[in-house]
Amino acid sequence: MSNKIGITTPLLSVLALLLVLTVPTSVLAAPAPSPVPTASAQEETSATPPQADVEEDSEIRKVVWHADFADPRRFSAMLTSVNNMVNTFQEALVDYDVRIVFVSYGIRFLTNDKLAGTPFEEDAELARHRPELIDRLKSLQDIQEVKLELCEITRVAVGLPKEKLIEGVISVPSGVVRIAELQQQQGFAYLKVE
Repeated sequence: MSNKIGITTPLLSVLALLLVLTVPTSVLAAPAPSPVPTASAQEETSATPPQADVEEDSEIRKVVWHADFADPRRFSAMLTSVNNMVNTFQEALVDYDVRIVFVSYGIRFLTNDKLAGTPFEEDAELARHRPELIDRLKSLQDIQEVKLELCEITRVAVGLPKEKLIEGVISVPSGVVRIAELQQQQGFAYLKVE
């Protein structure tokens, strides 16, 4: 048994020497492949955002919604979208400035007045849904700090006293000018439900 071991050892040494002499040096000098990252290493990498993302996250998200339509269902859809947006910002701990600018028919959603004799007069569908829509709008305003701005041109044209607006509505001289200023001068994104 010891004789076999004695013969095998020199043979292995010769084979190893032949292997070293016949394999190209580029293969022998090649660096070892890098290990595949584990799930925890990948999580650590993705948990550290690039510097540009960190800076972007410190900015205030600014969005202006344009409400100039009469349809209560469309307005309801807009309120749902605004609420979803604000909830997303809050969950991400992002500062935001979200506004709704009301122009033309949008005035219908800022008052309980029937606006009789005006182009914006209450219809049956608005009468049926107005209390719920106003409650949702007030919730966005009071709880989630969404700002409501009304075109003064529209309000004056229909002769609606400011006292008949829901509380906290801000008057702006012109709704469309306000939207343009928010976009161009203050960097607000513009959204409108179609």
